[in-house]
Amino acid sequence: MVMNFLRKLMYGRYGSDQLSLFLLVVYVLLILLSGLPHMGWLSWLALVVLVWDLFRMFSRRIDRRRAENARFLALAGPVVRWLRLRHNIHRDKEHRYFKCPNCGQYLRVPRGKGKITVTCRNCGASFEERS
Repeated sequence: MVMNFLRKLMYGRYGSDQLSLFLLVVYVLLILLSGLPHMGWLSWLALVVLVWDLFRMFSRRIDRRRAENARFLALAGPVVRWLRLRHNIHRDKEHRYFKCPNCGQYLRVPRGKGKITVTCRNCGASFEERS
């Protein structure tokens, strides 16, 4: 019964996306920080973020909300890719990662091979590194 009510309520509305999730995380962080001394004003800012998030979720202007999310993903995309790369480099114990001095492309080589010549697949530059 409750699920049917929620389905009817959200019919024709935008719902949640990556920007909504980000706004929810910002809201939680602001609420936690507002508990610190002399930071009570952050609770008002958190309330504004929550209202904006709820407005986006219940909006019927799906085209505008998709455009907002696309702009957010265009800004957040490089940051997310960089964080994923750092996470993969940290987890991967069998390879070393080098940055090409010519084009900046990251290259992966096996560990423990000594001094090797690395050739970039992107620009063709060759350089020596210790693996």
